[in-house]
Amino acid sequence: MTRTTHARRRALAALTALLLPVAALIGLAGATPAHAAESATATYTKVSDWGTGFQGQWTVKNTGTTTLNGWTVEWDFPSGTTVGSAWDAQVSGSNGHYTAKNVNWNGTITPGASVSFGFIGTGSGGGDVSGCKLNGGPCDGAQPGDTPPSAPGKPVAGDVTDTSVRLTWTAATDDKGVKNYDVLRNGTKVATVEKLAYTDSGLTKGTDYTYTVVARDTADQTGPASAATTVRTTGGGGQPVDAVKLGYFTEWGVYDRNYHVKNLVTSGSASKLTHINYAFGNVQGGRCTIGDAYAATDKAYTADQSVDGVADTWDQPLRGNFNQLKKLKAKYPNIKLLWSFGGWTWSGGFPDAVKNPAAFADSCYQLVNDPRWAGLFDGIDLDWEYPNACGLTCDTSGPAAFAEMMKAMRAKFGKQLVTAAITADGSDGGKIDAADYGGGSQYADWYNVMTYDFFGAWDKTGPTAPHSPLTSYPGLPKQGFTTDAALQKLKAKGVPAKKLLIGIGFYGRGWTGVTQDAPGGTATGPAPGRYEAGIEDYKILKASCPSTGTVAGTAYARCGSNWWSYDTPATIVGKMNYAKQQGLGGAFFWEFSGDTADGELMTAIDSGLK
Repeated sequence: MTRTTHARRRALAALTALLLPVAALIGLAGATPAHAAESATATYTKVSDWGTGFQGQWTVKNTGTTTLNGWTVEWDFPSGTTVGSAWDAQVSGSNGHYTAKNVNWNGTITPGASVSFGFIGTGSGGGDVSGCKLNGGPCDGAQPGDTPPSAPGKPVAGDVTDTSVRLTWTAATDDKGVKNYDVLRNGTKVATVEKLAYTDSGLTKGTDYTYTVVARDTADQTGPASAATTVRTTGGGGQPVDAVKLGYFTEWGVYDRNYHVKNLVTSGSASKLTHINYAFGNVQGGRCTIGDAYAATDKAYTADQSVDGVADTWDQPLRGNFNQLKKLKAKYPNIKLLWSFGGWTWSGGFPDAVKNPAAFADSCYQLVNDPRWAGLFDGIDLDWEYPNACGLTCDTSGPAAFAEMMKAMRAKFGKQLVTAAITADGSDGGKIDAADYGGGSQYADWYNVMTYDFFGAWDKTGPTAPHSPLTSYPGLPKQGFTTDAALQKLKAKGVPAKKLLIGIGFYGRGWTGVTQDAPGGTATGPAPGRYEAGIEDYKILKASCPSTGTVAGTAYARCGSNWWSYDTPATIVGKMNYAKQQGLGGAFFWEFSGDTADGELMTAIDSGLK
């Protein structure tokens, strides 16, 4: 090595030393985004919200091992949300994009320390932050190329008492090491621990709690949640005696199906019910509207067709289903009635309606409580299939739209019932993940979880599978498409078990061209049905294709080349036992006209929940 080389290196070192103070004065202009992302994180909190405005706060934390000299946080708010006055930072921005730089007294952050700054904002999007950058890098501290940790193993419960449960799990993996684990109870973090175990205490006896675990790496990145485990503490009772037992009455059933309100009485179902959903009202032009006005309010009933044996007259102000339902409630005052809006065909109006949730809720309230049928309805049911996902049509209203709709409905309907029929797609990244059902649940009396139609002859070649499986089984065509998977995912997202109703279909789904008795066979298309190919009422299948086996808690049968799956009184009792074990709020079904004349499926639900 020559003396010339030594001299050049000394000069370069001196120049570097002179440049460092300059870099400190201008923030982290001399630091690369990768270094910044590796050493610090920025987290946002909406401190308070008063409807038209909010207070926001950012916290910058040094998660590295060297002092952070200067910081800049960037983020985006949705349209209509703006930042006003701020403190402890220099905040500027426009068109929804904002930049905050440290002031002279809080730019230096030592390892492990943090600083915060706040501001007052206007608009309704104060909780919706996106595009966050800290010193040009990701706000979660991830260095480009870093991968978040894997999901830990599913928690295993042990030492369960009236008030506590001990959880253990297997470790997650990460390219740079796992630092600790967040333990979530019903979707809310209750602890951060370094060990692979945690004892949760202060619980309520006889109550269901759902736990997941999330790993955090040394860069403070979090990975996916573990599979959920639901634990019931000891010492409690079973299902409450006031369990919801709800059925859907279809407006159009009075036509070809010849099913009328009086059938609820003659079948014995009315004496076993607690609630009825009247299906469906429409959603048009941002408003709730009546579906079939003739069936609802005008169809005349003779004495022998009427609930109370009194015929309608030509000049009475209210006839049709609504008048018959008023008579039913007079005869059975314990029954509560809700008007359900939407459904598969009429869900296309929701995306437009939720652009102004308050106006939508007001229109629904005015219709449900219209003076022409005042006192008939006890609340509203929203059957949006499916928010921020695809049903008959596709929706891109965003994950928050559903919860905002429920919030507006609760604000308008007050103490009247507000419920919703929701998806049962428990697959990873599926329809449950697409909308904020957890957030919406705080405004709902309960959710009708549509735990049916998982599989059917829309997949015309099969494989044959039960359309309403309770649990998984070997050969299940798609993971997450079971009742249990859906309910566990919803509970993990913070929906209380008591606000979840298990769904039962009073019909079967079937294929034709099938040669295999057991599930998993191939087919050539949908089996013939009375009203629609691939679907048939239980009352018909009971005689035409009696069940020959069960899988995942649901019956199935092959009759010639046709293969059907459906629930029977026996499988319904099994599902009701599951509902009680899980502490659910009860059960609902679609729909009355599929039952036998003596209501044997309704009877199974009633006896199973006792």
